Amino acid sequence: MIERFTKLPRALAEQAKTVRLGGAADIPALLVHPNWRAPAPCVIWLHGRTAHKELDSGRYLRWMRAGIGACAIDLPGHGERFDQDAQSPERTLDTLEQLISEIDVVVSAITSPEFAGVFDPRRLALGGMSAGGMGALRRLCDEHPFVCAAIEGSCGSLGDLYFPQGDAPGAPWSVSHDPERVAALDPIKHLASWRPIPLLILHSESDQMVPWQAQRKFVEAVRERSRTLSGEDLVEDLVEVTTWPETGAPSEHLGFGRYANDAKNIQTEFLGRHLGMGESSAPDGG
Repeated sequence: MIERFTKLPRALAEQAKTVRLGGAADIPALLVHPNWRAPAPCVIWLHGRTAHKELDSGRYLRWMRAGIGACAIDLPGHGERFDQDAQSPERTLDTLEQLISEIDVVVSAITSPEFAGVFDPRRLALGGMSAGGMGALRRLCDEHPFVCAAIEGSCGSLGDLYFPQGDAPGAPWSVSHDPERVAALDPIKHLASWRPIPLLILHSESDQMVPWQAQRKFVEAVRERSRTLSGEDLVEDLVEVTTWPETGAPSEHLGFGRYANDAKNIQTEFLGRHLGMGESSAPDGG
């Protein structure tokens, strides 16, 4: 057995299934459900580049204990569909293009009769970190079924990430990407079709891979889009942001270091609040 499959906490492993979704799409997924009997909300979670779906299983355990299911998929070229070339930053755009196209396939699969309605299609969230978060944000720029979204250490302004200008933070990206391909995948370029939903942003202000200033620009653009649609200023509450000046995590990007527990608590509380889970919504059994 692949080592990573043996490291799920026992309580989580008892409620988890490793499946392939989407028929010919053959998307590897880790499914977690509080009890596998009654309908529960579900978060589709997208990990970062060079990682795999089992990473940070404590996240899924917290959600499960709060009554929330999880569908974590391996990114294209990662995990169970490992491709050495796909680990290279030169392939990031390829990964994002395929990932974005697969999100709807995953939604259709987990809400199909195969799973007998245990994943509530009316209470779906989308989330991701780093590259996974980029794919999530781009997908949210088109019509979608998600109630809320949670993003960590990621960026919705890819132009500022890959082609920093003037006094923008950070050096140019380590590889050269085609500006036209970047623009097609860049969430901030597609906000004209953004439908405001509750959005949680977690970030280290010292992130050495994804500068906070680039993500902050996206946050400001989303808030402006929401104001334009609503005609009022109160919608700023839809975008909830927590940042830390520094966390001690590797490159200030891989997790949140000494604030990891705080980050998970903030995220779980946010998801529970917007997916309709109250304090009394503890899982039945399991």
